[in-house]
Amino acid sequence: MAEQEIRFTTARGRRVAWSAVGSGPTLVVGGWWCSHLELDWEDAAFRWFIGQLGTRFRVVRYDRPGTGLSDRDGPPLSTLDDDVEVLDAVIQATGEDSVLVLGASSGGCVAARYVASHPGRVRRLVLYGTYADGRRLAPEAAQRSLESVVGSHWGIGSRVLADVFLPGAGTAEREAFARFQRLSATAENAAASLAAVYGMDVRDDLSRVSVPTQVLHRRDDHAIAASLGRDVAARIPGATFVLLDGVDHFPWRGDAGSLVVAVSRFLGESGGPVAPGTEQATLPADLASLTGRELEVLRLVATGLTDDDIAEGLVLSPHTVHRHVANIRTKLGLASRAAAAAAAARAGLV
Repeated sequence: MAEQEIRFTTARGRRVAWSAVGSGPTLVVGGWWCSHLELDWEDAAFRWFIGQLGTRFRVVRYDRPGTGLSDRDGPPLSTLDDDVEVLDAVIQATGEDSVLVLGASSGGCVAARYVASHPGRVRRLVLYGTYADGRRLAPEAAQRSLESVVGSHWGIGSRVLADVFLPGAGTAEREAFARFQRLSATAENAAASLAAVYGMDVRDDLSRVSVPTQVLHRRDDHAIAASLGRDVAARIPGATFVLLDGVDHFPWRGDAGSLVVAVSRFLGESGGPVAPGTEQATLPADLASLTGRELEVLRLVATGLTDDDIAEGLVLSPHTVHRHVANIRTKLGLASRAAAAAAAARAGLV
């Protein structure tokens, strides 16, 4: 696996560290509230996840000022617009006129506002494990309590956050992650970053996201409830919501392979190069007559989902899904749902 290349740019008068690995269309992964480019890269699961994306994309990551390899001096980022300015600086540093973006967790809020306020700079957007209004993440008293313990007792606070983010991990792994957080940011910066996470509100921005968007969420995410991800998808015109199995909030944990496939398939529609062994069959002429939404519904039909399941995942009404299925069968001249599923399988949709 190729090594990452670490570079630096400037935002808000501070040095921002960013890295690139892989080749293909540039995919910028939004900054985590607490990260460290070098320490993250030493984690085998994290490196596998980014490495898999790197077989198809040039994956760009960065550390927010106050964390990781970026400048630790100066006031912490305190507003969503501060984070948007940092993301813009990183995207400009890539040298690309437009990029693909994967915004995860609170980085999803940053990505959504960036797309809404910088038209033409992002071609496609994937949001994972995110939310529209930080006040819905937890009761206000719980938020203030966690911010307090992180700011005043970072050792204890980092362990509490490890329990939230790593629900299935053993003691040693949780302790390692708690230590990673303390190495990535000071108590002051961590508390400020956490407060910023709770203060983010992009409800008004989401309706102005006009690029193709996919929203992914794990069904039993312990840190950010799946219902909040579904709410995000419902606010973005034309967005697709995909519910994945699992409890892990971090995308590189649990069934990371399924997430890599979902991201790569969606972003791969932008016309970037395809990694060896992942080429998809050319659609037969009859399937080529289907709209993008009909192809997505057909793919889900082929996986065995009911109309109600598909409706929930795509944020549509069951009646609309039923109409799509009927249109698909009419266009393809198929007598049954099973025949449609078989056609999808032959075309390589599943």
